[in-house]
Amino acid sequence: MTQVVVGLSGGVDSSTTAAILHHQGYDVVGVTLWLMKGKGQCCSDGMVDAAKICEQLGVAHHIVDTRDLFQTHIVDYLVSGYEAGVTPLPCSQCNRTVKFGPMLNYARAELGIEMIATGHYARIRQNPETGRYELLRACDRNKDQSYFLYDLQAELLPHILFPLGETTKTETRQIAAQYNLVTADKPESQDLCLIEAHGSMRTFLDQYIAPRTGEIVDTDGQVLGEHQGIHHYTIGQRKGLGVSAPDPLYVMKLDPVMNRVVVGRRDEATQTTCTVQRLNWLSIAPPTTPLQCEVQVRYRAKPTAATAIPLPEGRFKLQFAEPQFGITPGQAAVFYQGEVTLGGGIIERE
Repeated sequence: MTQVVVGLSGGVDSSTTAAILHHQGYDVVGVTLWLMKGKGQCCSDGMVDAAKICEQLGVAHHIVDTRDLFQTHIVDYLVSGYEAGVTPLPCSQCNRTVKFGPMLNYARAELGIEMIATGHYARIRQNPETGRYELLRACDRNKDQSYFLYDLQAELLPHILFPLGETTKTETRQIAAQYNLVTADKPESQDLCLIEAHGSMRTFLDQYIAPRTGEIVDTDGQVLGEHQGIHHYTIGQRKGLGVSAPDPLYVMKLDPVMNRVVVGRRDEATQTTCTVQRLNWLSIAPPTTPLQCEVQVRYRAKPTAATAIPLPEGRFKLQFAEPQFGITPGQAAVFYQGEVTLGGGIIERE
């Protein structure tokens, strides 16, 4: 019987993952990562529901204290990024540095288990021609989470199972009900556990970053209003600017040196190129020549045809076939060819 550690957050997706594998004959061990104090699917409430699921399935349950990892790699990472005028992507960072690698290390060192599984909507396959493992989009494109998984270490893929990759969210709920899971009717969680715990990203950041009054200016440098901290804004934001103008205005740039928020019309907030750093190539070897692919610059953005051009020091320049709105430093640009997630990196500030 194959053993597998299932990461249990206490939500319906991870619960259904455990139930599917258990009923398929796997020897399931539940592991819940203790990320931070407070409420939210990853914390106290989630731990209780995860324990209930393990009790219902009759499998072991372990809680692993990863609060120090989460503080260093997520909380500190977010705060320093927002202070620097970028908008970090915590979920991909968390998957790489807090969840998948550490969970597999725990499974190996403490339990002697070589496989882990989560409730993410994505797929993994071994390419029959190259033998290399590849990360694929989920069949349900509305729930596809490959964007947040691009930064996983490639060597982890042979040790990961994503049982929900072939299912829709509706089917997941139906499976949970079929197995009478206590989480079957649990409401959908927020995308970000920090928001669940603190109410909003602004509330979370205000605990760490002191207000600092500055100017809101247009592209000509004309002062339009005042802000209480650039960390309250993100590129492409329209609502909540607190300024009035004949045309709708969007955040175009955050200037931490001048402590300014630069706003402009939508047509001024588009660009056809950007540079990407901290590249992680997941399903292919690092390209040494220009690569034709589709690139997604936000989780809900439409993939757009682009050319990825290698630069010195492992960076890449992206040349988009169509202008892109609201390209945001700190967010991920993820590269695809069809359903295959090639890899990705972090968008640099110009």
